[in-house]
Amino acid sequence: MPHTWDINSPSPEESLARLIAGNRRFRESTGASSARSFSEQQAKRIQQPFAIILGCSDSRTPVEILFDQGFGELFVVRVAGNIVAPSVVGSIEFAASQFGSRLVVVMGHTRCGVVAATVHAIETGLDSESKNIRSITDRIAPHLGNLVRPGVKALDSDAVIEEAVRANVRASADHLRHGSQIIEELVVSGRVAVVGAEYNLETGEVDFFDGVPVAR
Repeated sequence: MPHTWDINSPSPEESLARLIAGNRRFRESTGASSARSFSEQQAKRIQQPFAIILGCSDSRTPVEILFDQGFGELFVVRVAGNIVAPSVVGSIEFAASQFGSRLVVVMGHTRCGVVAATVHAIETGLDSESKNIRSITDRIAPHLGNLVRPGVKALDSDAVIEEAVRANVRASADHLRHGSQIIEELVVSGRVAVVGAEYNLETGEVDFFDGVPVAR
């Protein structure tokens, strides 16, 4: 039987508040450096991450650091373009069903290179020669139909990429809510919330903009 309930698991609203507070400490440089130091006590604890984060692999978006969290506090999955592939879904299902984590965050970021590459590929018809890179951009492209037209170069490419990043986050979050029986059942029952967010490289702030739970 999957472990989907733990009396010690914070609610989605409480978990989100912890992430927001941690990001504020990160931006204000008031975070505790001990959060990123080795702790034998933490290492011996069972896993009880209060949130699951699907983020981009971009080296400028270190999830634990920008949320000022330490060992055992976040279950992090990172892949270029924060796309939802089967192995990603499986990783998130595992964490949600085994550790009692009640908040899943899909986090994109400004100026995402793989999103920009997808926009360029649609506009020019020239995709990467690597089938492995195409396997990433091909997952993003279908969600940009309202923003990018084949063979047409956008007048304001920065604005298009900005909107494309958020469209991709929304699509990944929606996929998790409806593309996994385990996660969908947890969402429908109110056990888990799936939230979309964007990390701003220029300011260090994380904006939670999709599926944000409302405190009761």
